Amino acid sequence: MRVESDVLTLDEAAAYLRVHPRTLRMKASEGEVPGAKIGRVWRFHREQLERWIMEGGARNAGS
Repeated sequence: MRVESDVLTLDEAAAYLRVHPRTLRMKASEGEVPGAKIGRVWRFHREQLERWIMEGGARNAGS
């Protein structure tokens, strides 16, 4: 049984958003995508990513 987490790793968030992990890391470090760097690793909250997409963040980050 797999439990789906609300907190995603960089690779999981990149797969969820269908972008390359390197692109997501760059956009998150520039503050264009909601995420948090904890130590040396990035973490993303699924609900925040969904809200960001619904508010047009994906469109704005690409420009």
